[in-house]
Amino acid sequence: MVESEHADALNVVPLKPNILFAQRGSGKSTPSASLEDNTTWDLVKDIEVLREKLGVEKWHVFGGSWGSTLSLAYAQHHPDRVKSLVLRSASPHRLPESISDSALQGELAFFYQDGASHLFPEAWEEYVAPIPEEERHDMILAYHAQLNSVDEETRLRAAKAWSKWEMATSKLYVDPAHIARAADDDFANAFARIENHYFINSGFMKDGQLLEKQSIDKIRHIPTVVVQGRYDVICPATTAHALKKAFPELTLHIVPDAGHSAREPGTAKLLVEATDKFAGL
Repeated sequence: MVESEHADALNVVPLKPNILFAQRGSGKSTPSASLEDNTTWDLVKDIEVLREKLGVEKWHVFGGSWGSTLSLAYAQHHPDRVKSLVLRSASPHRLPESISDSALQGELAFFYQDGASHLFPEAWEEYVAPIPEEERHDMILAYHAQLNSVDEETRLRAAKAWSKWEMATSKLYVDPAHIARAADDDFANAFARIENHYFINSGFMKDGQLLEKQSIDKIRHIPTVVVQGRYDVICPATTAHALKKAFPELTLHIVPDAGHSAREPGTAKLLVEATDKFAGL
């Protein structure tokens, strides 16, 4: 199993042994929080280099949140190397061409601009606190400036606030232990800088690229399961629904009592069942 330590992200399973993959700048990857040569397509290349180095002919791919995007991108570029796909909180980053002003829309706007703020108003106040009021019309762009500030104190304050917002909203039942992760300097710095970097660059893809017919056609033969929390405010169910419409051959499970996290009971149960099922392929 290959797991990117950045956002639950990517697992690649050749059954045995499991392989843990820390994407560029995250987890044990060095230099930590580095944004240099850090794009979706660099990561896809890294995964393929890893497969070749380990001598794995084909493997099972499991991705959650950002990892679902990366899993789809990898599978569409190397469909002959993928035995199955298990995706959690599908997020193919159907991003607008620009992350500014009226172009800010969809799931990013819902979570970072106006939407989830109405469900978690107390956490939202802490999230917006580092940003001057006159810059709050585009929170992703405003955070980008602070997360790349030359001043370390500014960077870390922004990184912790950005990370805490996601930790506070990722589960149906707010988990204080999960929120506490945002207080760790190294984790918050890597998590926030890399995530914002991908958003500000539209995932290094054109709008809707992974949902285009020619892209989906490459993977229709791959057995695919998507597990989506009904109350996921980070990657709302609308994206999983759009993926199902573009790729009707997949199996979509909507978990009625779950948010974004893979560790919620209903979500975890379905993910284990899917991987157990595919283990025999």
